[in-house]
Amino acid sequence: MPGARKIPIGVFDPVFNHLSLDQMIEKISALGIEAVEMGTGGYPGTPHCPVQELLTDNAKLHAWKKKFEDRNIQVAVLSCHGNPVHPDPKIAERDAEIFRRTVQLAERLGVDVIVGFSGCPGGNASDTMPNWATIAGLRNMRRFSIGSGRKRVIPYWKQAAKSRATMECTNWHSRCTPVSWCTTDDAAKAPRSSRRGARRHCDLSHLFWQGCDPLEVIRLLAKNNALFHAHMKDTVMFKDNVAKYGVLNFAFDTKDLAQASETFRAVGYGHSANTWKEIVRTYMEVGYQGILSIENEDPILPGEVGVERAMYVLKNVRSELLGAA
Repeated sequence: MPGARKIPIGVFDPVFNHLSLDQMIEKISALGIEAVEMGTGGYPGTPHCPVQELLTDNAKLHAWKKKFEDRNIQVAVLSCHGNPVHPDPKIAERDAEIFRRTVQLAERLGVDVIVGFSGCPGGNASDTMPNWATIAGLRNMRRFSIGSGRKRVIPYWKQAAKSRATMECTNWHSRCTPVSWCTTDDAAKAPRSSRRGARRHCDLSHLFWQGCDPLEVIRLLAKNNALFHAHMKDTVMFKDNVAKYGVLNFAFDTKDLAQASETFRAVGYGHSANTWKEIVRTYMEVGYQGILSIENEDPILPGEVGVERAMYVLKNVRSELLGAA
């Protein structure tokens, strides 16, 4: 693909939470990682990014950033996965505050993309726990699904869209399908020339089990000016168990694999390297400007082992594509 952009390969840092910042940088530099997605609170935690400290001390901010610059590693993305529309106001405000601080840090660092969950509200004003309608087939569930989005999710993200926010839409949050990504609310979308608006983060591991064609999803998001971040994570389907249990029978631990319908895998361990070559090719073809961020949640190849295997596949398919005539 002559002239194609060499999309940087990065890593999402929670997989190295057992390492200090310096140890992590040493490790990812040795692996040839070119960019990082840093956790700034919520699910990813902040072991490598002391947000408040960096916001209040310029010297520490510059020293922190220089550690990456010295190894030619780009701090490309900040991630603060939480639930800012949680029905418990204390939890909602906590996660919203984490997001606000992340926006401030992104401005200071010159980072263009922030990732967070779309969130999940309650079913009504008295709920204390999130209520996720898996399918809007029944009239009352459809009213809830649409109503909760209009009352909580869309208003919050319309405001957040004024920043650099990017929604990660997973199978346990509102807006979990490609069509819901592209129809959240036209008013929250940015002009094609802008890097602000209702951005989407494409994690194909959440879409493989839904039966989506990964190439078509990438094209759909790009067509809607909604493709700003990409996680590199695979999913393996166990067909015999899918036939018996359906696709919602997910396993996150090796002890549950015998009866699982699917589980997360490192890149290349759920779908072939050729499939991932076509995925990377499509990101290049649509002019994707972000990074390919490895998120390893593989229970069979945990930690840095899965990162190393994913890196091997991605670097090789990228080299083939860039070297192709």
